[in-house]
Amino acid sequence: MPRNTLYLLLGALVVATAVLGYALYQEREKKDGLEISIGQRGISVEKK
Repeated sequence: MPRNTLYLLLGALVVATAVLGYALYQEREKKDGLEISIGQRGISVEKK
């Protein structure tokens, strides 16, 4: 296997790991509770 192909595969693996790690981080950082928003239709309350 050529060295350039090996570097390409290694780079793709690093990028995929970073993306999955970031997605996991975002999922863990979601806060539970209430979300209150005020818009054109009035006040909206959602349970998270």
